[in-house]
Amino acid sequence: MTAPYRAAWFDVTSGVAGDMLLGALIDAGAGPEAVQHAIDAVIPGAVRLTRSSVTRAGLRATRIGVEPLAEDHPHRTWRAIRGRIEEAGLPGQVGDRALAVFGRLATAEARVHGVPVEEVHFHEVGAWDSIADVVGVCAALHELGVARITASPAALGSGRVRTAHGDLPVPVPAVLELAAGWDVVGGGTGELATPTGMALVTALATECGGLPRLRAEATGIGAGTRDTPGRPNVVRVVLGSPPAAAVGADEESSAVVLEANVDDLDPRLWPGVLASLLAAGASDAWLVPILMKKGRPAHTLRVLAPRQRADALRDLIFRETSTIGVRESAVRKTALQRTWVRVSVADGAEVPVKVAHRGGVIVQATPEFEDVAALAAERGLPAAALLDAAVAAAVAHGLVPGAALPEAPG
Repeated sequence: MTAPYRAAWFDVTSGVAGDMLLGALIDAGAGPEAVQHAIDAVIPGAVRLTRSSVTRAGLRATRIGVEPLAEDHPHRTWRAIRGRIEEAGLPGQVGDRALAVFGRLATAEARVHGVPVEEVHFHEVGAWDSIADVVGVCAALHELGVARITASPAALGSGRVRTAHGDLPVPVPAVLELAAGWDVVGGGTGELATPTGMALVTALATECGGLPRLRAEATGIGAGTRDTPGRPNVVRVVLGSPPAAAVGADEESSAVVLEANVDDLDPRLWPGVLASLLAAGASDAWLVPILMKKGRPAHTLRVLAPRQRADALRDLIFRETSTIGVRESAVRKTALQRTWVRVSVADGAEVPVKVAHRGGVIVQATPEFEDVAALAAERGLPAAALLDAAVAAAVAHGLVPGAALPEAPG
């Protein structure tokens, strides 16, 4: 069993693209085989990752290439991509993160082009290599046991670039939309940040800032395609565990609650609305049945969100529901610290247990059901039996409420 509470910091001060971030995570120790396996589950037989050591402005880095193995069809809808990810049987955290990233991309493209989210057709980001980058990054983070992600301000670049939509200024509109609420700089000439790269950073990272205090354990450097003299075209990743004093501290953050009363929306649409809100960066979204004037049954839609995502989520509510008004109130969110501990359950296979803790003491310990279900399907076992085994393994390793939090290795 391993018991990491791992944090990751992305240094994107020279720009960011999906392949650069994937290269940095593999350079930091993520297993290429596990990453390839996750990609194959989503797009089987479509691509093969290649790895090489290169230099960028004199700095060693890992370059990840995506070699196509099948004919590509570049235009895909958000619905089609979401279906592939949902049906792939990925571990819960991998699938959830990949859906969040593509959900952010879909929301940005919908706003840029003025179409409903479900009707967005991806071009560059719908190609096999971009799917591989997103799924690969999420799988690499899972492989490395990363529970919390922060990132630096992002360099976006300047100039013009040729895209499927024609000649566009840099930063391209989708990148600017994805950068809402994030600290950015020009940083140099050319397209330094791609839509896929910005979606990965802003969907996965919870905070924008400098390198946080942590016990550094590993670093990785991922290379972009170009080698620009005097400016290393790389993304850096720093992995580590927080200092002991920080492990038990509650996370406090400013948040907003968006609300809307709706009495005339086809109820079959609500699951898709909630999924779209979560994919677009909401911390949570739910419905409350209510009775309105004249006895009309209705629902109150409530969305808990980081303050920086409020504008985008408000726009999404107006687009995806029939409401004509959205209320907003400021709240303070206090969340227990979380970490993931992997326990053995069947023939050496492992599943993660989510451990919520406070002051170094475990409050809750729950196996990740999606991971248990995926392993059960893979092994042909009943999910209920494997879930019981995961709970028993967690108890055997002392992961019970009131117990001391296991120390991170190292």
